Amino acid sequence: MAIQSNELIPSSSPEELKKVLQAVASEWGDVIEDMDALQATPLKGALTNEVYQINWPAKNGSLVRKVLVRIYGEGVEIFFNRDDEIKTFECMSRHGQGPQLLGRFSDGRIEQFIHARTLSAADLRDPQISALIAAKMREFHNLDMPGPIYVLLWDRLRNWLNKAKSLCSTKDAKEFRLDTLEEEIRMLEQELPQPHQEIRFCHNDLQYGNIMIDEETRAITIIDYEYASFNTVAYDLANHFCEMAANYHTDTPHILDYSIYPGLEERRRFVRVYLSYAGNQPSESEVDQLVHDAEKYTLANHLFWGLWGIISAYVNKIDFNYTEYARQRFQQYWSRKPSLLNSSAIPNGNNVNGHVV
Repeated sequence: MAIQSNELIPSSSPEELKKVLQAVASEWGDVIEDMDALQATPLKGALTNEVYQINWPAKNGSLVRKVLVRIYGEGVEIFFNRDDEIKTFECMSRHGQGPQLLGRFSDGRIEQFIHARTLSAADLRDPQISALIAAKMREFHNLDMPGPIYVLLWDRLRNWLNKAKSLCSTKDAKEFRLDTLEEEIRMLEQELPQPHQEIRFCHNDLQYGNIMIDEETRAITIIDYEYASFNTVAYDLANHFCEMAANYHTDTPHILDYSIYPGLEERRRFVRVYLSYAGNQPSESEVDQLVHDAEKYTLANHLFWGLWGIISAYVNKIDFNYTEYARQRFQQYWSRKPSLLNSSAIPNGNNVNGHVV
């Protein structure tokens, strides 16, 4: 699809985008004079931004240049600070992680196109690929990132709750029990953190669409750091496990299937590989403890993405049923809370529908 019209890529500054693309092309010795020479392909599955692959013929005609254009979603500044996210992006690039930042414009940016395949929902359940993800997650957590080592999760939840209350209709506020959530957040903040838990710089959104694999080298690349922050590693693991219930490339991408939430042995296998990174030899008790902690942190994860869904339903124009997504997340929170908070037992292999009981 050629982008001669400004409708394909709905940037509020199409001329600005054109100039940045021309500057990127110039860095590579190319010249873009005619926007008809550009080919744009929208990439599905993004829930916060709109993402496009942009191609143009190189000057010598022997190859095709590829970049990724990311148009920021409406209202997403509610969820994270864009300047902080760009700093994280640039720091990751210096660490040799993820794509390079090629250019910025007022409501988006241009990134290096990574020649790798974005994972599918099924890939997360492939034991070999899952092991690669576990090792890569530990490598990500071991990166030396700037900033205070402070768990932002609880402040973020409170801020999002306040925003949801300000946006919601009376009907939605009642359905989602928003008046009770401040106490739930306070309770989780007291209950979940433990002295033994490790705090690292976490991705916080490790769904399959944010993971890429090079089919030849089997190298894993983690992308998209909008929600990244210092956090307990148990939360990042919990988020990844919860994402195994999702498939964003179906006719009903908002529907979650918790009957396929990973079972205890699958989670233990992932955690064992995670803790074994760089030649470490974790004990079974260490594996079991982290699996146990991650399962409890699914509660915070359900609140996180539930509030995200409520807010997104009011501010984001992407074609996705955010309200129904939020509804399922809160249903999981309330149904799982009693068993997860009333048990301090380390998992022993007994589980129902994939969850420890």
